[in-house]
Amino acid sequence: MAEDDLTPEQIAAIAAENDEPESVNYKAPAQKTLAEIQELDKDDESLRKYKEALLGASVTESDPSVPNVQVTRMSLVCEGAPNPLVLDLQDLDGIKNQTFVLKEGVEYKIKISFKVNREIVSGLKYVQNTFRKGIKIDKSEYMVGSYGPRPTEYDFLTSTEEAPKGVMARGHYNIKSKFTDDDKHDHLSWEWNLHIKKDWKD
Repeated sequence: MAEDDLTPEQIAAIAAENDEPESVNYKAPAQKTLAEIQELDKDDESLRKYKEALLGASVTESDPSVPNVQVTRMSLVCEGAPNPLVLDLQDLDGIKNQTFVLKEGVEYKIKISFKVNREIVSGLKYVQNTFRKGIKIDKSEYMVGSYGPRPTEYDFLTSTEEAPKGVMARGHYNIKSKFTDDDKHDHLSWEWNLHIKKDWKD
């Protein structure tokens, strides 16, 4: 059987195997600005020092025209890869023509690099839906966490994944990714391509 020669029934069977129940319900905390948080309990010296350690000494000034959360890069971290596997998420048109190649069965992690510019953002999540021949076969959701503003980027690493293997797994996948949060703000959505091969360069 050649790569990508799966019937719709075989793809549907793979999708059914990967079908998992939705994640548990989580209630987001009330949203407060950074300035409001710094004003809370300002007479409590120990709390003031704790917040200063977490958030910095003062509210950072940043360009109001820049989004609060900027997703800059996505990388596949894989020890055996012959070349870096990095997508520049500030050029969404450019990544449409790029395809990551993974050797079947290798272990990898997804790394998302992002900046928080002005206000604390709570409950960041990375969500991806995987499609093969237009049929959704998998959905993954990762809790990223809550982050405060700072001038340098944050990096989030997913847990270790294993690329599928076997003749039926080889072929082209289209993946739709989204970086969102508890307040249903979609900070960035993007599509990327993955090709599973028998070897890195076959």
